[in-house]
Parts: sequence; structure tokens; C-alpha cells
Amino acid sequence: MSDIAKAFVGAKIHDGRTIYVDHALVVGKGDVLSLRPRDSLPQGCPTEVLQGGMIMPGFVDLQVNGGGGLMFNDDQSVAALRTIAQAHRATGTAAILPTLITDTAERTRRAIDAVEQAIAERVGGIVGIHLEGPHLSVARKGAHDPNLIRTMTDEDLAILLGAADRLPNVMVTLAPESASCAQIKVLSDAGIVVSLGHTDADFATCMDAFDAGARCVTHLFNAMSQMGSREPGLVGATLMRDDVHAGLIADGIHVHPATIRAALAACGGSERIFLVTDAMATAGSSIQTFSINGRDVFRKDQRLTLADGTLAGADLEMPRAIAVMRDQVGDSETQALRRATSAPTALLRETGDLGRLAQGLETAVHCSDDFTSISRLHISDPELAER
Repeated sequence: MSDIAKAFVGAKIHDGRTIYVDHALVVGKGDVLSLRPRDSLPQGCPTEVLQGGMIMPGFVDLQVNGGGGLMFNDDQSVAALRTIAQAHRATGTAAILPTLITDTAERTRRAIDAVEQAIAERVGGIVGIHLEGPHLSVARKGAHDPNLIRTMTDEDLAILLGAADRLPNVMVTLAPESASCAQIKVLSDAGIVVSLGHTDADFATCMDAFDAGARCVTHLFNAMSQMGSREPGLVGATLMRDDVHAGLIADGIHVHPATIRAALAACGGSERIFLVTDAMATAGSSIQTFSINGRDVFRKDQRLTLADGTLAGADLEMPRAIAVMRDQVGDSETQALRRATSAPTALLRETGDLGRLAQGLETAVHCSDDFTSISRLHISDPELAER
């Protein structure tokens, strides 16, 4: 008797690292997934034939401000987190770090509490928190409220360390102008992913922050000191370090495809550069306006801007980011998919089965060849589903 509950054939398969052709995604007893050459399947085993496209793990997005019409800054509740996660799940994203942008200490505490409760209630897709600010540079504030930006205090540090004790994954975006190397080291030693962003710091200061334990950069090229002939800035520091990861908003708007291509060339195409959506309330929603800290944000032509034209997050979903990397930047399909699956997962403290095809229904999605259509695979063992 075959141990195969179902086999999916007819599509390429990306397991988080490599693309397989003429293979089957095999669902065994207990929903254990494996790959086999298609011609090795036993005759008569249950088979579902897909019409091309790609099977892959669900995407991992480490910067999600909102979705489904809601912003995390506006509503720090389990219900809001569930709505946001579901909006992104519909686009193939299996795991997110809900992201609170610069706000008050009280809202930061509420956000941490909500994420802890959501994880306790097993809200699908919530795997930790990303606190983007408030310890940033006003000079590179972007859409963050300058009135809420502040230097990190002992109280702020204690809040972050408490979050690291309570949550599986914590990511913090800060500017080294607003946090000391000693504070960065304490955060890093506690298992927090310290990411530099919204900073005007010079090359030497950024290198010192990396040496202290910062190991990521938030939305590379955006809201940071740029690389110049005499001052390499954060961009230059990032590209020359082989131990630093960087999130990238690949919507063709935040960063020109040629600039992305140059960055990949500078670091040998390394998958240290991973994809984020920086998605706002518009993700999975038809809304045309929303607010951040009381300021209106407008949606037009796949851009989100404040009234003065400042970009305010991205009107982006992960499948489009992958398509931009492949079709406009020239990234290989294998690498583009890694940047949305295994590459961001490598930064997390607790990963489970994220970023790879593994046991369980939630890990596998099916994308069309042009990434415009995506669906989850129904792969659960019928015997187990009845229990």
C-alpha cells in the first residue's frame, strides 16, 4: 500500500532553495512533504495535475505595517493582527512581522502585548514583531512623525528586552544617532534583530554599529545616508559587509531596477538582500486613503504618499516584488524566490518550518508563471482532517 496521500505534478517546485522540474510534491501520512521525480511515483497514487506555474513555500515578510484596510499603529489588537495576516495570506505570505512605525511608548507596549496574545491564540502567520522606530534620525524620517522620534532611553531599552523575553522574534529598526553601540550590543545579545534605518549616519558610525551587533538594514537605499565619492554612508557600509542583511522594497518605485542590479553585483548576487513589502493598510484592500499618526496617505498609480509627496510605505504584495526582481532587475527566478522565502527566514531567531516546504498545509502555495495568480494548495491528509 502506498504511503502517499496525494501527489502534485505539472508545476515547477521551489523548496526555498532550488527549483525542481519534472518532480512531484508528495504529501505523505501526517502531511509530511517530500519531493520525488515524477516518473518515480507509484502507479495509481492519488494525483492532482497543475497547469504549469510554481509550487513554493509561503512567503516570509519581515516588514508589514498593515493590510485588509487596517494599520497596526491604529489598532494594536489580536483582531487587527488577524485581519492583517489574512490579507497577506491571500497573496501567498505565510508569515509576517507586524510592524509598528514610530509611536509612543504606550502604543509600543500595547503592540507587544497584542502580538504575544495573537501567538498564544495561534493566529496564523504572526511570528513576532518589528518595531520601526521611534529611535531614528529626524533628518531621514521619511513618513515617520518627527514629533515622536526620540533617543533611546533606559525605559525604551527595557521595553525591547522584555519583548525579546516574551516573543519568538523581535526586530528593531533604529538609527545609530539615536541609540548607542552599547545599547545595540545589549539588544543583539538578547536575540533581537537590530536593523539600521532612517539614519543619516556616516560610514564609520554605521560600521561601528554593525560591529556592535546590528546585522540588518531596513529598506536598502530608502531613508538612509547614500553612497558618495568621499562618504560611503550606510549604503556603502551595507554593501561591503558580508555579515549584514538588507530588506529591499522591489516595487520599481522605491528603488530603480538598475540600482538594485548594481547592489546585487556589489555583493555577488548574495541573498543577504531579501524582499519586504513595507505594506500598509491598502494590502488586500480597495481603500484609496488611510492615515498614519493623523496624517492622510493617498493611493495612486501603485504609490502611497503623504500630501507633500513623501512616500509612505508601499502599495506592494510579495508576488509583484518577485516579478520585479526577475523581470526588471534580472535576478534569476531561483534567487528571486529565495529572497522571499529562505533568505528572510535566516534572520529570525525561531523559524520552525518557515521558508521551506515542510510538514503542514500552511507552507505550500501555487503561483502562475507571471506571479499574477496565487493560491494555497490543499494538501492535508483526509484521514487526519476528519479527526
